[in-house]
Amino acid sequence: MRALSKISPDWWDYTTLDRSILDAAARLTLNDLKKLERPGFKINIFPTLQEFYAAEALEYIKCWKQATADNPAGICGPIGPTEQLPIVAQIVNDLDINLKNCHFWGMDEWIVDGKAAGIDFPLGFAKADWDLCFSRIRKELRMPDENLHFPTENPAEYSASFDAARCIIMQGGQGETKHWAFNDPVKRTGAYADNPPTPEEYRKLGARTVELHPITLIQNARTSGGGTVQNVPNSAVTVGPAETWKAENVSIWHPGHHDNPFGQRLSTYMIANKIADSSVPMSLLADHPSVIFNFYAGGFGVCDVEMH
Repeated sequence: MRALSKISPDWWDYTTLDRSILDAAARLTLNDLKKLERPGFKINIFPTLQEFYAAEALEYIKCWKQATADNPAGICGPIGPTEQLPIVAQIVNDLDINLKNCHFWGMDEWIVDGKAAGIDFPLGFAKADWDLCFSRIRKELRMPDENLHFPTENPAEYSASFDAARCIIMQGGQGETKHWAFNDPVKRTGAYADNPPTPEEYRKLGARTVELHPITLIQNARTSGGGTVQNVPNSAVTVGPAETWKAENVSIWHPGHHDNPFGQRLSTYMIANKIADSSVPMSLLADHPSVIFNFYAGGFGVCDVEMH
């Protein structure tokens, strides 16, 4: 029988993994990262935050520049990191890039009173995308509203939109549950009382409403609300693995303040070694044909004991 979570015994998470995997990941150094590359798994390391966020912003531009009337294309983007979003808008405006054939998919949204959060919800993800990026793009350059796809509490239309245009890159960060979007580990109950879903089961999940792991609630309170966890909803609608596997590439960005030094190492180690376990959702990307991890060198940190 697998170990109980050290964080919340009612849930699956990375603390239920075999100790040998956890310890091997913790030993990784920055110099080890490039050695973990393999076909289908590329690793980039940026020495400065300026280069890191500029490169993240340029992924939007590179995707959108491939879009044509006959072959519409776009990017699925995160709320976290968000520092790249104003840079995206500035590049579009300064270079007069017409986005009429371009698409954008939001990754997730909070569920509030049974519905996806509206544009006026302070923690809303669509709100952040508009405030930080799309409202800053000149209206004559911005893509039509129908080319902006945000998940709702009834996500069938959102899911179908991944078949209407090429999603060249699904870009994201990594949460402390080792999730992308809100693909958290599941509760330890029912059919999953003794083992989490198999990778094959989890990868079949599409866009859906999910109950959020306690770590995710605390993280979002920390990163977006000064710790006010009472303001963070318990559930959200998220893009799923099914849509993720329709993206040609998955690009994950590690600035160092979303997940900690150990978390950055763990998902990298598991993907590099093709160790897929749904208690670490990011590890399921081990089977995606094109995954890129991007690190800010100054945010990689250490896993040594440092008493303060």
